[in-house]
Amino acid sequence: MGSTSARRLNINNINPHVKAAKYAVRGELAVKSEEYRAYLQGGVTDLPFSKVISANIGNPQQLDQKPITFFRQVLSLLENPALLKHEDVLVNQLDYKPDVIERAKRLLKQVGSVGAYSASNGVPAIRQSIADFLERRDGFPAKQSDIYLSAGASSGVNTLLHIICADAKSGILVPIPQYPLYTASLSVLDATCVPYLLDESKNWGTDLDIIKESHAKATAEGVDVRAIVIINPGNPTGASLSAEDIRSVIDFAREERLVIIADEVYQTNVFVGEFISFKRMLREMQQEKPGVYDSIELASLHSVSKGMVGECGHRGGYFELVGFDPEVQAEIYKFVSIMLCAPVIGQCLVDLMVNPPRPGDASYELYQQEYNAIFNGLRERATALHKAFEQMEGVECGAPQGSMYLFPTIQLPPKAAEAAAAEGRTPDEFYCMRLLEATGVCVVPGSGFGQKDGSLHFRTTFLAPGTEWVGSIVKFHREFMDKYR
Repeated sequence: MGSTSARRLNINNINPHVKAAKYAVRGELAVKSEEYRAYLQGGVTDLPFSKVISANIGNPQQLDQKPITFFRQVLSLLENPALLKHEDVLVNQLDYKPDVIERAKRLLKQVGSVGAYSASNGVPAIRQSIADFLERRDGFPAKQSDIYLSAGASSGVNTLLHIICADAKSGILVPIPQYPLYTASLSVLDATCVPYLLDESKNWGTDLDIIKESHAKATAEGVDVRAIVIINPGNPTGASLSAEDIRSVIDFAREERLVIIADEVYQTNVFVGEFISFKRMLREMQQEKPGVYDSIELASLHSVSKGMVGECGHRGGYFELVGFDPEVQAEIYKFVSIMLCAPVIGQCLVDLMVNPPRPGDASYELYQQEYNAIFNGLRERATALHKAFEQMEGVECGAPQGSMYLFPTIQLPPKAAEAAAAEGRTPDEFYCMRLLEATGVCVVPGSGFGQKDGSLHFRTTFLAPGTEWVGSIVKFHREFMDKYR
């Protein structure tokens, strides 16, 4: 259909790949929830709820998670170094500890000013700080020249996919369900998403047979499968991968010459078992069988947005490259240079995340107290939400293992599916829209992440404080099922 507008751009002539991209976590439901929030702030009182709970996105500080004091105090001095002329006031009246002042001075010496550009791949001293952290975490050396600071992990993913995908036939194996950043980015790049289903019956673990099947099918269709994405701990599933799963993925990547993209932004959000990084496992396998795994290319990502830090708005993250060709790495450097550099204040926050106060430091006790309170609060709310789902008819959900999400299966009556079809929606979208309208709780339908044909899910965070909103979900669900039974 043509447009009569005098404008040069219309919906029919802009980049079709952007139009084709879908990003459910900030889609229709999120937009509607923000409209409700604005109504409530404007004094509207005829809604059936008094506040909106944005359980659609891992945005901790929007849901009352308090910033960690040490981090924010250091950042305040980096933003306004003139405060350092009044150390006595900072310490005696504003409760800044001496190690906060010392850390701010050290970072200012390293970055100059947070208002200035840094090196394209990030401040060298901060990259070294990350390398030291990785060595402590994994027990193997890391080089700062292999580390790239980014504007959150999303920017790092964008960089890597731009480099890996050469044309429409370039394929990337992506877990389903997945965080929609991957499918949306591949859509914009006009590259091929090669989905592989996670196994819900095994707590959303990876199933190597399914991965192999997806790879073989895509290859037979002429797709040049180049990389595999692993999200560990999982988003939206919260799954935490076992050492065995990680080993099997590395073996498969070696056999099929695949780059591994390890999205490890939830590495401190682990309730069951321990987090094992792909880098550590790869290095252990290289030690066990010298020469066998030397050609593996691994890119792993981390961010200040999640964990106990929860500083999404500061846009800080990094990725580390292992085993990449130096010429390819030079092109990656060029690509990040086009974007100039990650926000320098975000880079400083990454430095604080990987190098927090240690035992004996003046700020350690408060830092540890705040960190543990956030972790325990998340675990308690995850457990409460899981218990609520266990009471709900037709809802099944594995016990919370990690990250910030639960991804329950829902079975809805045929009448609900008919009502959804009449509105041009999938049944899970219909359910989530009715939930928002009745309770103010915004969750995301499973179709926004991909799900097995014939199954229905939704993803919710467990970041919101209190349990009142959990009770409102239980009540809504009961009334919904009664209405459409």
